[in-house]
Amino acid sequence: MSIIIGADAARLAGLQIDSLQKVRSGQLSLDHWERFNNLSPEVREERFGDWRKPKPEVLVDSKPIEKFALLVDLGIITVPEDYDHAKQLAKFIKKNRKKFYGVNEDITDANFSNPSRILKPGDRLWAKAYQQVVPNTTTSVERMAFLEQEKMVVYTGAQGASLVFEQKRDQLPKGKWYASFDKPDRLWKDPGGDRRVPGVSANSDGDFYWDLGGFENVWSGHNAFLGFCDPSVALVA
Repeated sequence: MSIIIGADAARLAGLQIDSLQKVRSGQLSLDHWERFNNLSPEVREERFGDWRKPKPEVLVDSKPIEKFALLVDLGIITVPEDYDHAKQLAKFIKKNRKKFYGVNEDITDANFSNPSRILKPGDRLWAKAYQQVVPNTTTSVERMAFLEQEKMVVYTGAQGASLVFEQKRDQLPKGKWYASFDKPDRLWKDPGGDRRVPGVSANSDGDFYWDLGGFENVWSGHNAFLGFCDPSVALVA
């Protein structure tokens, strides 16, 4: 005599056989099975739902997160008439060494001879300092992308940072390290193979430090950065 069973009953029988095989093979334990059976219908729906129903669309805020903001507008810096690019850094240190708590001796005219913009006597640039406004860290690439966005893309290297110190150091908020970025191939590579970023630290106690950071390193909130542009660009922006 043949027995005819309904579709749901056949499906249940198949699940029983499949579950038994999984128990025997160790893919499913009796404890797992028992815990599932003891779940309430509401909890089962919350955890597993109906796989045949389309999942609700998750709306993602398309507005990008602003990671940086203006710290201080330093205004115009003017390249002195006696400026000599080939000797600027040596002259700068000789003149200002006593104003610094510490000096990194690797910031030399030889090591930083080829910034993207070689300044000339009489040049005028608008300088600004920017800070990170999000927690954790950001990269040099992210910071330079922000400068591109702000059209602050005159990269003056260590020489630009030296002029900011000489002409605008009293305007630099304390407790920040101010990096002067440039494209990686324009930066000095130290003996360990790291590209180094020149900058000036304005310590909270009033001291200054003439130092180097690492382009490949990440930066935190106390690491600010300088941006330069031609005055006509700043007025339009």
